[in-house]
Amino acid sequence: MKRWQCTVCKYIHTGDEPPEKCPVCGVPASKFVLLEEDSTIDTPEAEPAADENKTEIPDAPPLEEEGRAAVYRRKATVYMEKTADLMLEHHAHPMSVHLPNGVIPVVAALFILAWFSGSELLVKAGFINLVFVIISLPLVGLTGVLEWKRNYNQALTKIFKIKIAAAMVTAICCITSIIWYLVNPEVLVSPGAWLFVMINLLMLAAAGVAGFIGGKLVFKD
Repeated sequence: MKRWQCTVCKYIHTGDEPPEKCPVCGVPASKFVLLEEDSTIDTPEAEPAADENKTEIPDAPPLEEEGRAAVYRRKATVYMEKTADLMLEHHAHPMSVHLPNGVIPVVAALFILAWFSGSELLVKAGFINLVFVIISLPLVGLTGVLEWKRNYNQALTKIFKIKIAAAMVTAICCITSIIWYLVNPEVLVSPGAWLFVMINLLMLAAAGVAGFIGGKLVFKD
């Protein structure tokens, strides 16, 4: 049997023809490539020699030829590319996303308990946890975009659109909740308490959807 590999998410399909669309990321059959029957999928190449493994920083040409600013920009670009490579190599996105995905359920639970009990301590605890979420979101977003560009060729199929939308909803709900609490710390004993709780439940649902799709892309199931 022939084996076909999705060029976006690396899913492997076995059959005489590629599937009409990838069951993981949803790209069409045209994005599949035929693999040799005896080829090894994603086999790492031999480690280069120590001096070949380093990212070379090009020597700056004479300032009269290019200019100091241009030299610094070129070096900065090289360093940024190297940093991006390290982030992908060490799975920065899956690691960073664990913090908000683990804390958001705690936030929702604390706010719900505070709503029913009227406990000011639980409200403050929920807000403090929410601050940790908002602090982590920039890194999660940066590494997520980087992984989408480098590993998935910026594909915009349905599954990626849903994941991006879910991430945006999570961030918007988080920011809204923080601003609302700062403006009105008594929000959970006010008439709008139910709406505040619903916003945090929506944040929890959106984070869950984004996490589920991320797992599907990683484990290809």
